[in-house]
Amino acid sequence: MRRKKFTIENLEVTGYAAEGKSLARIDGKVIFIEGAVPGDVVDVLITKNKKDWAEGKTRKIKEFSKERATPFCIHFGICGGCKWQMLPYQRQLEYKEQEARDAFKRIGKLSDIPVLPIIGSEKTINYRNKLEFTFSNKKFLSTDELKALGEDEWPGGALGYHVPRLYDKIIDIYECWLMDDVNNLIRNALRDYTKINNSTYYDIKEHTGWLRNIIIRYCTTGELMVNLIFAHDQENQRNNICSYLLEKVPQITTLLYTINPKWNDSIYDLEPKIVSGKGYVIEKLEEFNFKISPKSFFQTNTKQAEILYNVVKDFAALTNNEIVYDLYCGTGSIGIFLSKMAKKIIGVDVIEDAINDAKENARLNNLDHTSFYTGDVIDICSDAFFEIHGHPDIIIVDPPRAGMHTKLINKIIEMAPKKLVYVSCNVATQARDLQLLNDQFIVEKLQPVDMFPHTHHIECVALLKLRD
Repeated sequence: MRRKKFTIENLEVTGYAAEGKSLARIDGKVIFIEGAVPGDVVDVLITKNKKDWAEGKTRKIKEFSKERATPFCIHFGICGGCKWQMLPYQRQLEYKEQEARDAFKRIGKLSDIPVLPIIGSEKTINYRNKLEFTFSNKKFLSTDELKALGEDEWPGGALGYHVPRLYDKIIDIYECWLMDDVNNLIRNALRDYTKINNSTYYDIKEHTGWLRNIIIRYCTTGELMVNLIFAHDQENQRNNICSYLLEKVPQITTLLYTINPKWNDSIYDLEPKIVSGKGYVIEKLEEFNFKISPKSFFQTNTKQAEILYNVVKDFAALTNNEIVYDLYCGTGSIGIFLSKMAKKIIGVDVIEDAINDAKENARLNNLDHTSFYTGDVIDICSDAFFEIHGHPDIIIVDPPRAGMHTKLINKIIEMAPKKLVYVSCNVATQARDLQLLNDQFIVEKLQPVDMFPHTHHIECVALLKLRD
């Protein structure tokens, strides 16, 4: 079993591992498997082989598990967006809760801490408020599709999602269930238009072609923003495609375009131009309004974000007397959501554009007891800063997947708030950080929340209290 790549046949999948993988065992050796669910019998291509464990991909399913559900999307199995469609939603929740419990026990050494039952999402389709699609002259084709092409046939371009682990291939997406059907209308209308008009799609290797990306934001308020990304400006063609899209999709409240001449797809350092509308959209979290600009970050599942933020509010248990520090505050959504029950909200983030949005959102909601600052928490939160703004009674953290830097963990220990509420999108790094905080804080409870049905991603909120 130590050869580089080989196939194991008729392997019975017996359990769920983590991050969407299942597992099987051979003579005590654990095999982590992509593309299978517990109860399947599969042939597995082993791609990584160590002494005590191995990883592999499902090549063929010999027997289907009784747990399986019928996938609802025609792109399932190729697109990497909703990999768990073959599992009933209740089973998805059970596996996610199991993963959270295992992480806190194994990594965080927190086996005695209550992990509350996971909170599922009421909507399991059409739940995202933001999607991004890519134009590419490199269309992904299956082996059978490639064989069906004649020698001189060119498969054409594609408009859709990147193939997992293939940076230069795009799946031509005709239906996507992650957002309301308006995303399909926009994408398919643009595909039809560009084919008729022979518009060129971007080539990521050669850095040629005109059309690069579409970014769609569709809010619960009904406001719809579309940003078309071009590799270079062709004014007449740009005006024509924008006019066509506005006519075809009258629901669009704001249309923008961005010229991206760079070799990468990021637009954080570029300036979107307004074609029509006000240049932004307004989203709501309960009674609070949030201005979302083309480059703003915002929680992508609005309704489930309200659930998540209410968990934070319940854990914080504010009484109108507390000074709350919202670290990694982004556009200020958590702090603003808690603001009615706080004496003062202080938000800190290293991204200047996010802080500008946070200040704008505070003005939009007529809040005069919130302040937002750009910079590193370690540098900003000094004794002089506390002298001006007050010492934090409660700290909220919502770090990226990598978790918190040890310097920030040490800074929080030094700040010694009465409570720390830790929001995470990665239970493994959260468990690691909670273990590092354990000498100073007691972890009281943990609440997993499912923000992204049909994926393996998990959000979790932890409540920590300062030890006596």
